Amino acid sequence: MDSTRCERARLMARMIARLLVAAAVWQCGAVPAVADEVPEAPFTLPAGFSATVLVDGVDNARSMALGAGGTLFIGTRRLGKLYAVTGPFSTAPKVVTIAEDLDMPNGIAWFEGALYVAEARRILRYRDIESRLDAPGVGEVVVADLPYQNKLHAWKYIGFGPDRKLYISLGAPCNICEAPDLTVMLRMNPDGTGREVFARGIRNSVGFDWHPATGELWFTDNGRDLLGDDSPPCELNRIVRPGMDFGFPYCHGADIADPELGALGSCEDSAAPAQLLGPHVAPLGMRFYTGSMFPASYRDRVLIAEHGSWNRSKSAGRTGYRISLVTLRDNEAIAYEPFMTGFIDGDGQVIGRPVDLLIAPDGALLVSDDQRGVVYRVAYDNNN
Repeated sequence: MDSTRCERARLMARMIARLLVAAAVWQCGAVPAVADEVPEAPFTLPAGFSATVLVDGVDNARSMALGAGGTLFIGTRRLGKLYAVTGPFSTAPKVVTIAEDLDMPNGIAWFEGALYVAEARRILRYRDIESRLDAPGVGEVVVADLPYQNKLHAWKYIGFGPDRKLYISLGAPCNICEAPDLTVMLRMNPDGTGREVFARGIRNSVGFDWHPATGELWFTDNGRDLLGDDSPPCELNRIVRPGMDFGFPYCHGADIADPELGALGSCEDSAAPAQLLGPHVAPLGMRFYTGSMFPASYRDRVLIAEHGSWNRSKSAGRTGYRISLVTLRDNEAIAYEPFMTGFIDGDGQVIGRPVDLLIAPDGALLVSDDQRGVVYRVAYDNNN
């Protein structure tokens, strides 16, 4: 059997397994996660690294957060579900659906015993959630009036900073337009008070993290579409002070004036990216590596989940569909390279799309995949 037929057979088997899992969930509420192997076209990683499936049965897996008691929480975008995985690092993890029918609950964050969940128009808080996974109840509304125009880029990403404030990115309701209330990064107190604009000119950030040493916020940003196969670049940005403007919709990358709106602004007035990424790679989750498992040279480097292009021409080929690595020196980006590839098979077919990244307690890297509905564990063993 050739590799394509093998992969199709594997996907069919997984679909059947998921139907059985869904039936069990309907009857029992929580079931063991389905075991799975990595794709036929194995992931390519640096020497000593390996990738395995940690958790299966989490359809449309997007953002991840780890509770103080070890529960792995996973948001979704299109399914409206919120998952909790108990014993995620054990030999028998279990997936529980703790909320349904939410409005694109993509962004989640853990803070002081509570799980925060961002919907399109509001932010919910589930207090003491790890002690009541069997009866989580309805989330408390912390913010009920987030700016909103339509569903395009309305899914959110959230996180708590070193200042103990909640940060949330608001995506543009368009490919290219002026939307000053939405193309921003907000920050606020955990109870939703004290809301302020932290940064502007951001098209669609679905991942950010704080530098372990400086405390500065770094974020990914998705470039606009329909400027050709190779333009504009997506971006990794760095906020060195509140109030910075990153150029959207007037400027893209470091110096590309928008052909429609560029005359209304100036690239000289906007902050240049810390690192230009590939065109249309769709960078989502990013993390500074802060664990102790990987070699010391990886410490404080940036790992980025590139979800992958959707609108490049067939002749130009796909971009993204990988985990990339950005190396810093003196807090400046000096290198951008692949770290984990293999989300596209030998026939050019997409078999996975990475979304979010999380550093596990043992230092392994967790990667969510919303196409396959799994979370991978990337580990290092110098004896490999």
